[in-house]
Amino acid sequence: MPFPNSSDLSPASFILASIPGLEAAHFWVAIPLCSVYIMAVAGNCAVLFIVKTEPSLHVPMYFFLCMLAAIDLALSTSTVPRVLAFYWFNTREISFSACLIQMFFIHTLSAIESTILLAMAVDRYVAICHPLRHAAILTNATTVKIGLAAMARGVLFFLPLPLLLLPLPFCSSRELSHSFCLHQDVMNLACANTTPSVVYGLTAILLVMGLDALLICLSYLLILKSVLRLASWRERLKVFSTCIAHICVVLAFYVPLIGLSVVHRFGKDLAPLVHIIMGNMYILVPAVLNPIIYGVRTKQIQRRILNLIHISNN
Repeated sequence: MPFPNSSDLSPASFILASIPGLEAAHFWVAIPLCSVYIMAVAGNCAVLFIVKTEPSLHVPMYFFLCMLAAIDLALSTSTVPRVLAFYWFNTREISFSACLIQMFFIHTLSAIESTILLAMAVDRYVAICHPLRHAAILTNATTVKIGLAAMARGVLFFLPLPLLLLPLPFCSSRELSHSFCLHQDVMNLACANTTPSVVYGLTAILLVMGLDALLICLSYLLILKSVLRLASWRERLKVFSTCIAHICVVLAFYVPLIGLSVVHRFGKDLAPLVHIIMGNMYILVPAVLNPIIYGVRTKQIQRRILNLIHISNN
């Protein structure tokens, strides 16, 4: 391949993917998307407010939940408003620099969320298998340190992704397969050897999300082993029920992530609509479901929400 012209090295912008066949109805399609985004923002803000104002929730498990809420707010806000601007004002172009910044935030925040989910799994393991040591092991100070370590881990592993794309030449096609910027999507538009970017991206995913998922499974195997030692099924169900909310949150995060990865790897012949739907699920499903799951499973959160609704009605 001949060396590209200097004008090919950094494209001025990329073209965000539109919904095929519904270009004329983008304004109306964006309304349910906006509604879901508002639900995500309201739900996660409610979680942050309730945990802050409810002293009984000032424990590591709910501090981790606050971290998840903050991450989901940041992740959805870094993507959805730009998508809505595209649908409502037909601003399909996103600048090269803005695309790389958005990509960095999406992948970094996802890595941080994965680490926090692992920390929550460890919290459940210690609480069930070593209850007498739980308060001493997972203190509030330790929780803060875990949160900072999760941020540092996400930044260190995923900052190189946009940096590896900076020197690449891009071909004439600038149209993405999503309404926002993902590493593999942007990388596929490069007309040069992307092996370093492919190898590093796969390595980062395996060492962060892959390793976290493996350790979460290991923690629940140990929890299950401990629960099965209990005498009665009623005691087993009572203890394991404390993990249900976290298991649902883990599934809400990893199922869309795996689905999106499979679509990118094996779905080149799939309809463009599938890519768009999977991308939006990856961004919005955890942000919407996490507050609902913990709202249903936590009596203190239920009570505070009902009190807020009662006050607003009066």
